[in-house]
Amino acid sequence: MDSTGTSAKVVWNTMMSLDGFVAEPEETMEWVFGFDSGSDSSSIRVVDRLGALLVGRRTMDVEDRNQPGFYGGSFSGPFFVLTSDRERPTPVVKGVTGTLVHDPIEVAVERALDAAEGRDVAVLGRTIARACLDADLLDEIVVFVAPILLGSGVRLYEGITRRLDLTHIECDGEITTLTLTPRRT
Repeated sequence: MDSTGTSAKVVWNTMMSLDGFVAEPEETMEWVFGFDSGSDSSSIRVVDRLGALLVGRRTMDVEDRNQPGFYGGSFSGPFFVLTSDRERPTPVVKGVTGTLVHDPIEVAVERALDAAEGRDVAVLGRTIARACLDADLLDEIVVFVAPILLGSGVRLYEGITRRLDLTHIECDGEITTLTLTPRRT
């Protein structure tokens, strides 16, 4: 628990087009960086709660190409890149050095939670999020729905192998934000 008595959460954060895509066909994501989320948006609140990130390899590649850092440079804490590529260079984003992890998803999440020191861990990347869902490790799903139709690409929920009932928490801003939590039985 943190100083407010709130337990740290593992949160899947993602931007999605209105027609359900998180990336274009070639896994390009340049389109996500052009939207104004407002001065009191849920995206700002998400970043304020973060203590660490757990990132997939492809998501890391997008950060390398398109942005001055995670969340537009507003996050500078520890981050972990889950990859099976042991030859990959040490990740660096906006002067912050990340840690490569080759562990099972449960161990990787635990390492990120330890580094977050009582704050939330954001999961970035559809493959990592799916692994967290399959292992019942996600506490919250935050989907920023952008006002754009891509028509094709990489779907948000493609490949989910089981039904997962969700509870609605919040919706606000120019970019519709769906904040959901998995209902545990």
